[in-house]
Amino acid sequence: MTRVVIADDQALVRTGFTMILASAGIEVVGHAANGVEAIAATRGHRPDVVLMDIRMPEMDGLEATRRILADAPLTTEGEPIRVVILTTFDLDRYVYAALTAGASGFLLKDVTPDHLIHAVRLVRSGDALLAPAITRRLVERFARVEPGHSALHRDMATLTPREREVLVMLAGGLSNPELAVALHLSEATVKTHITRILTKLQLRDRVQAVVAAYETGLVTPGSSGRV
Repeated sequence: MTRVVIADDQALVRTGFTMILASAGIEVVGHAANGVEAIAATRGHRPDVVLMDIRMPEMDGLEATRRILADAPLTTEGEPIRVVILTTFDLDRYVYAALTAGASGFLLKDVTPDHLIHAVRLVRSGDALLAPAITRRLVERFARVEPGHSALHRDMATLTPREREVLVMLAGGLSNPELAVALHLSEATVKTHITRILTKLQLRDRVQAVVAAYETGLVTPGSSGRV
């Protein structure tokens, strides 16, 4: 059974999400009303997924996410714990900061029950929650290359030319099927390339890969997503 911790300072949100998830056989093992409680609940219950509100008292969800994921926590089954950000704005700079900290995606608080259930299951399976095009839009708005930063981060040098091509096109907003068509590859081969990219760059998922592509200057806002 998928196990979830819900961190939100609004009791109605916690209660409503708990009821929705329970109806789908997803167990909510802990609640938190602020970031400090979220950290404690995550460490105590070691859930599969944490639904984390950004704006909470005492400690916000961004800092809580950073502290939780900095420890590379594992679930009771030995899998990485995933954090999904809850927000009322789909292009919030805090959402971007949370993604760079390792969050696996974000949900708007007015999410439909079906979408909430699907999102938790998707992230639980190890996939990222954001569609590539949405990720690109978010990253283009907030990503910045540090002054003096090399256009290619040293880690990027570990990628093969084909892997670099896949990463650039991934950052351009292409889905796996679109990548397969554009590169004349099977979807299975595309997935293999993406897995190798994540492993070499020590990234959690494709969301972080897109962020890394922009922040290192491999891709720039407004580029075509082609090598």
